[in-house]
Amino acid sequence: MHIIPQLRKLERRFAKELAVVGVHSGKFTLEKDLDSVRDAVRRYEIDHPVVNDPDYDVWTQYTVQAWPTLMMVDPTGKVIAKHEGEIRTQIFEPLVAKMIASFDAEGLIDRRELHFTREQAAAGELAYPGKVIADSSGRRLFVADSNHDRVVVTGLDGKIQRVIGSGRTGFKDGALGDAELARPQGLALERDVLYVADLENHAIRRVDLASGAITTLAGTGEQSRTFHQGGPGLKTQLNSPWDILLAPSPDLLVAMAGFHQLWSLDLVGGEVRPYAGNGREGIVDGPLPDAWLAQPTGLATDGERIFFADSETSAIRLIEPDTTPRVRSLVGAGLFDFGDEDGFGEQVRLQHAQGLVWHGGVLYVADTYNNKIKQLDPVTRFVSHLFGSGRHGKDDGPAKSATFREPSGLAALDGKLYVADTNNHAIRVADLATGDVATLDVR
Repeated sequence: MHIIPQLRKLERRFAKELAVVGVHSGKFTLEKDLDSVRDAVRRYEIDHPVVNDPDYDVWTQYTVQAWPTLMMVDPTGKVIAKHEGEIRTQIFEPLVAKMIASFDAEGLIDRRELHFTREQAAAGELAYPGKVIADSSGRRLFVADSNHDRVVVTGLDGKIQRVIGSGRTGFKDGALGDAELARPQGLALERDVLYVADLENHAIRRVDLASGAITTLAGTGEQSRTFHQGGPGLKTQLNSPWDILLAPSPDLLVAMAGFHQLWSLDLVGGEVRPYAGNGREGIVDGPLPDAWLAQPTGLATDGERIFFADSETSAIRLIEPDTTPRVRSLVGAGLFDFGDEDGFGEQVRLQHAQGLVWHGGVLYVADTYNNKIKQLDPVTRFVSHLFGSGRHGKDDGPAKSATFREPSGLAALDGKLYVADTNNHAIRVADLATGDVATLDVR
C-alpha cells in the first residue's frame, strides 16, 4: 500500500489533468472478495475508482507481472509507459507534467471535473484498530485506533480513560492532546512508558504516561526507499514499522514490514539496525543475517523465544536464544502457499496472519484473512482453530459460531483474548474457559 500516498500526491498536484483508476488483482483468496475490497478502499481512504479484478482479466490484458504496476495511458487509450514497483512522487511529477504539456498542445486534455464520492466507514469510537496490548498491573488496554491517528486507553470494561494523540494526521511531538500520529499500529508498554509503531510516519514514538509527552525515538517521518544498515535513530529513515516488542534484551524489536526484516532499537544509545532478515522477500530459514522474511507484522515472546507473523508467506516463525540465533519456520511454506488448514507443521495453511500473543504456555494467532483465531504449539507445531466461523461478520456467541472481520491484533489477560477486530472497528473478547466471544463496549 506504499503506492497510495504517492498516488495521492500526484492526484492533488494534477487534479484537473490526471485521472487515476485502481485495479485490484488480489493475491489472497479474501482479497478477491468484493466486500473486502470495499473495506480496503474505505480503510486507506482511496478517492479514485477501484476495479475488482478477481480473475486477473485486466492483469492479463495489460500483461502485468508484479504488484504494484503503474500503467500510463494517454487520452486516446494507448499505453505509453509502464512502471513496476513503488514510485517516488518527486521523480514522477516532472514526467507527468511533461506528458500533460505534450497532450495539451494537441488539444487532448479534458479538464472537466470528475466527481466521486468515497464510501465512508461506519462512525464509532474506534476506526480500524490495528493492535491491542493488555496491562495486567493497571488493568487496562491500549488500543491502536489506527484510522483515528491515536491510541486509546480503556479499562477492561471498555471505558475510555485516556487518549494519546490529537487525532490529526501528522508527525509532531508534544503533549498528548497536541502531538500527531499517522496510522499507529504496534504498541509496547514498560511501566510508565508506551512505545508506538507509527506506521505511516515510518517512526517509533515514545509516550511518557506520567508527563504526557510524546517524542520520537527513530525515523524522520519519511519512508526509506533504500536498504541500509541503520544508524542514529533520529537520522535514519524507516520503512513501515508494523509491530514492536520489548524483547528479552535492552532493545525494542521492530517488525519492519517494508524492509522484510526485523530491526532493533537500542533504547539507551538510540541506534537502530537490522536484527534479522537480509531484505529479500520469501521464506528461507537460517542465521539471522541470511534469513528471508516477507512483511513481518506481528511479534510475541515467551520471555526467551521471539515469535513473528510473516504475513506475505502466511507463516509463523521463531528465533530461539543461542550463541548463533537462527530463524526457524513453525508453519508456512511460500509466498503463494496459503489456505485454511489445521494440523502439524507442513500440513498447516494460514492466510495472511498478522497478530500474535503468548499466554499460558500457548501461542495464539490472529489468522487475519481467514477471520479466525487459532493456537499453535511451538514444540509439536500443531495448529488448531479456536474462534471464528471464517465468515465475515460481527456476531458474538459460541467460539466457532462467532464472526470476525480481518482480526489483526491480539492481547491476553486472565484467560481472555482481546482481539483487535480491525474491519469491525471493535475490540472483541474471547474467553478461553467458556469459549464465548463478546464485543467490548468501548465508550
